[in-house]
Amino acid sequence: MDFKALVLFDIDGVIRDVSNSYRLALQETVNHFTKWRPSNQIIDSLKSEGNWNNDWDASLELIRRRKELKKLRISLPSRNNLISKFNNFYFGGNPNHQDHIQWNGFINNETLLVNKEFFDKLTEQEVGWGFVSGAEPPSARFVLEHRIGLIEPPLIAMGDAPDKPNPEGLIRLCEQLLSKPLGKGIPPIAYVGDTVADVLTIERAREKCPNQRFTSYAIAPPHLHKKRNIQERKVYEHQLKKAGADEILLSTNEIINHINNW
Repeated sequence: MDFKALVLFDIDGVIRDVSNSYRLALQETVNHFTKWRPSNQIIDSLKSEGNWNNDWDASLELIRRRKELKKLRISLPSRNNLISKFNNFYFGGNPNHQDHIQWNGFINNETLLVNKEFFDKLTEQEVGWGFVSGAEPPSARFVLEHRIGLIEPPLIAMGDAPDKPNPEGLIRLCEQLLSKPLGKGIPPIAYVGDTVADVLTIERAREKCPNQRFTSYAIAPPHLHKKRNIQERKVYEHQLKKAGADEILLSTNEIINHINNW
């Protein structure tokens, strides 16, 4: 099928609310090793640096900073040890278990931010779509296939490509969907993400493919859209714009209204 445009999505904070799943797993993991739970503001501040899109790395970095700040007499956990603890909180079972009914962790707390009809509307308007996410493949497939009901959705997940903001995964998926290299004469490409790393991914894709039209749409994570967090959301959105976001969305569904502008 020929597309008039492509739109790729991050998953966490864009397709599903991970406030009480991935983010909670991060907080509980850090607390397990330091006896301290980082607030949402501290996590947001860390992620605004643009280098901590991976929640395992973010957890380890917060542990390291807490250890240094409070001069804690603790050893930094190995990455494998940290991942094991994190996944125990998040999945509550073997991440690679085919029967996700066995999972009893925080993954069951996630609220969907879009539905299958949203993707049907994109398809009807000849807009191709896919996902470039730092989520673990079992978690990404769970939300896309089991929760939303998409069949074999185009996906680049953790381990499929270098972590964002490296644009390799995004560029590769675009070229797979279009069946041709990016550049002059290729349909416009949009990416929707909720972190500075997502915005920087498009900035670096432009450097790799200067003749390709890219648009960066950014949205603050769901927890910042509560009334009591309006000021924090404005600060976060300012960081996204400062990083290079072309447009700020209030919800993922708003992307439908921008299609005719591409």
